[in-house]
Amino acid sequence: MPLLEPRHDTLRPVARPETPAPDRVPEDRAGGTPEPLRGELTALLGAEKVLTGISDLVRYASDASPYRFVPRVVVIAEDIDDVSTVLSYAHGKNREVVFRAAGTSLNGQAQGEDILVDVRRHWTGVEVLDGGARARIAPGTTVARANAALARHGRVLGPDPASAIACTLGGVVANNASGMTAGTTRNAYRTLASLTFVLPSGTVVDTADPQADDLLAHAEPALCAGLLELKEEIASDPALVARIRAKYTIKNTNGYRLDAFLDGETPVEILRGLMVGSEGTLGFISETVFDTLPLDRRVTAGLFFFPSLPEAAAAVPLFTRAGASAVELMDGNTLRASVSVAGVPADWAELPGPTTALLVEFRTPDESRQQACEEAARKVLDGLSLVSPVASVTNVLTRDPGAIAGHWKARKAFVTAVGGARPSGSTLITEDFAVPPERLAEACEALLELQTRHGFDAAVAGHAAHGNLHFLLAFDASHPADVRRYEAFMDDFCRLTVERFDGSLKAEHATGRNIAPFLELEWGPRATELMWRIKRVVDPDGVLAPRIMLDRDPRAHLRGLKTIPRVEPVADPCIECGFCEPTCPSQDLTTTPRQRIVLRREMMRQPEGSPVEDGLLEAYGHDAVDTCAGDSTCRLACPVGIDTGAMMRDFRHARHSPREERAAALAARHFRSVEAAARLAVAAADRIDDKWVTGATRAARRAVRPDLVPEWLPGMPGAAPANLPPTARLGAAAVYYPACVNRIFAGPGDLSLAEAVVAVSARAGKPVWIPDDVAGTCCATIWHSKGYDSGNRVMANRIVEAAWGWTAGGALPLVVDASSCTLGIAHEVVPYLTPENRALHAELTVVDSPVWAARDLLPHLTVRRTVGSAVLHPTCSMGHLGDEEQLRAVAEACADEVVVPADAGCCAFAGDRGMLHKELTESATRKEAEFVRSRPFDAHLSANRMCEVGMDHATGRGYYSVLLELERATRPTADDA
Repeated sequence: MPLLEPRHDTLRPVARPETPAPDRVPEDRAGGTPEPLRGELTALLGAEKVLTGISDLVRYASDASPYRFVPRVVVIAEDIDDVSTVLSYAHGKNREVVFRAAGTSLNGQAQGEDILVDVRRHWTGVEVLDGGARARIAPGTTVARANAALARHGRVLGPDPASAIACTLGGVVANNASGMTAGTTRNAYRTLASLTFVLPSGTVVDTADPQADDLLAHAEPALCAGLLELKEEIASDPALVARIRAKYTIKNTNGYRLDAFLDGETPVEILRGLMVGSEGTLGFISETVFDTLPLDRRVTAGLFFFPSLPEAAAAVPLFTRAGASAVELMDGNTLRASVSVAGVPADWAELPGPTTALLVEFRTPDESRQQACEEAARKVLDGLSLVSPVASVTNVLTRDPGAIAGHWKARKAFVTAVGGARPSGSTLITEDFAVPPERLAEACEALLELQTRHGFDAAVAGHAAHGNLHFLLAFDASHPADVRRYEAFMDDFCRLTVERFDGSLKAEHATGRNIAPFLELEWGPRATELMWRIKRVVDPDGVLAPRIMLDRDPRAHLRGLKTIPRVEPVADPCIECGFCEPTCPSQDLTTTPRQRIVLRREMMRQPEGSPVEDGLLEAYGHDAVDTCAGDSTCRLACPVGIDTGAMMRDFRHARHSPREERAAALAARHFRSVEAAARLAVAAADRIDDKWVTGATRAARRAVRPDLVPEWLPGMPGAAPANLPPTARLGAAAVYYPACVNRIFAGPGDLSLAEAVVAVSARAGKPVWIPDDVAGTCCATIWHSKGYDSGNRVMANRIVEAAWGWTAGGALPLVVDASSCTLGIAHEVVPYLTPENRALHAELTVVDSPVWAARDLLPHLTVRRTVGSAVLHPTCSMGHLGDEEQLRAVAEACADEVVVPADAGCCAFAGDRGMLHKELTESATRKEAEFVRSRPFDAHLSANRMCEVGMDHATGRGYYSVLLELERATRPTADDA
């Protein structure tokens, strides 16, 4: 046992509900997956693909919906063979299977109660075809990732859901997602070129294969006969045909796509249509091929405020006729909740209750059409009565990309912003419906009246141009009276939508668990029975996703509602939407930010000391706390800025013993000696065979604690020079602070980073000064990231006091040569400062080295030589600082071609965390590293030494600071002398 064994009990919740939650995981599930299920699947697939621990099952039990179902086992499928194996096993053992990709489903489609198959991790990739006219996309690829690949070709996907950064193409197709501009013509059903899918029997169908129908007829004769029989029956009923066509004139994803039988002639063509919007109940979509659309790059938009929701709704058709590609509605509750989104004016919180906004956007291919749309829009605006929020840049048309992005950020944060503002402990319901667009204003008034009658103060937003509204309401699922009130509202809402407006109960989120009981209300007995027959024809044994779309229980939508126990304040606003997951370095290794919160909430549901809580705590230390990179990129992805990394740092602090805290503070107070010793140790290690150093550090890790002692990795850099280059304070344009990592570890060449920064700054006429007493100072990130509060306070105050003196009270900028250290000094030290030092800090100007180089040096430099190609690794700290563009600008001055990998993200080296858990960096960088290794580059650039070391380890290539390349590119030649 290690000398400093982590103390799991320190993570046990202190404050929890007086009574355990009614939906808590029962004690008999504490052992995880039962036998023989565990052993049989492990024997078939291998232990690495089968997750069986209680922590694994609970973290997969939630998606973005108000439901929660704990699976019996989770399978990480790598390929179609794995999927077919699971389906074959399920048939033989009478079990059920649900497929899950991003888990952004709003109606529980990504949850199962038996075998849950993760089809995100190993199912990513985009192949651009025909110059961008089509794209072959794996189902675990996010919409944003696919569009990034297509944008280079001036193309874009038709579906554009607000959750594009997180939702995957498999889910988009399975739910027939559309979004802001897709309407009924650009959705997945209309823009899919072909599909490859696996039927419940295990048969694989590629609809693009010319022989697909022959192959299917041979493999599945009963299925083909059943589909053709249904087609003939539908076609012979003119009234039913007319009804089906009418239902799809507005957005509709409720039930199976019956028009697939009208649009398709053969069984394969029919199945291709049925798979869209089938919610995983008919098969697994293993590959998609989309017809893409032109990316009109000329954009004009405006955010316009109206006195009331009906008045805003009445203006929608006016903008539509003016040529708007999107008209998005946000009611007063939405606007007021949006103040939690970075950049939204604070005065929105004071908007009068009825205030409603329309976000109107025009996308055109050229200047003349852009001007025509703007002129038409201005004529519409001249006839409207608008209100102006104080201090908000609204009610005007703009072409400014920053302003437009800010408008869309507020709109896309609808669910998370409103969810974050809900009463603590309440469950959030998200529903969407559609009515004929000309009746939108009437529907808005009816919805408001219905909400008031049932005691809800819901938020409303939506794709108003298409008659599609979304609303959110909150209630406490642990209170039966609240559940009954919600039940009564849903009954009245569904009847209102169908009987008064002949609308769609699900416009774009697919049927899901919440609307399944109301399917017949909308479609009638005849069409609904046809849908049941479709399910029996394609999945006669009912293996796939039972009760998600089809359920005869009239109260099925009340089953599995999840309670939301209060957790730590930083995470309590989380609605488990999953937007954070694609950015998380540990997403494919242990847990994601959402899962860390989901696990914490289950601990809160449990009685103290329950076997389930004990099992969760035993895994939480490693899976959640230790393998969190602490980079807080989750905060950047979360629309309301939830920082799960900060929560994990607090947990690290909670696990420290007083002795550990004292030792960390002592190291901070004597950091000059620690720094010198570290440099000597690195120098010594550089002279010894890597395998001996690695072996020694591994032994120390076993003896002390793996999360405290770093493992020496092969290829680690040697020691930096003991002396920094000489500089002068007199005439300096900036104070240059070489980060301690650059004072300890050497760079890749003969010239140190400090020498390069000094040389290139002088060359630009902006000389820098390195203070004589930088040794022994640090940005405090070492202590901050590990949760050592005492040591953090010591070093945070020391560096600010020192920087104040060095910069003459803030008169000079402080240039820092490691982005994580820039972030630490500029922002992360602030909470740990004394009031006096906080005032000093406010006067400092802290500048990241790429910003210094791009803004202050490049304009005064002559580039004399360039490399052919450079690949960039923007660090997570640069994301927080917002200076990726400056990194790119410097690189573009030094290289003819500059590439940022589409999958670039946090390397998770995180100071020394990549040496504490090297598997974390290996997992986090896998996709980026595959791209970097796929072709040669002349330079591999970044601006943070430990991230460069991490990328060296991940790729086998040598990364170094962009300022080293800038110095080389601008170095005078002998002829210049």
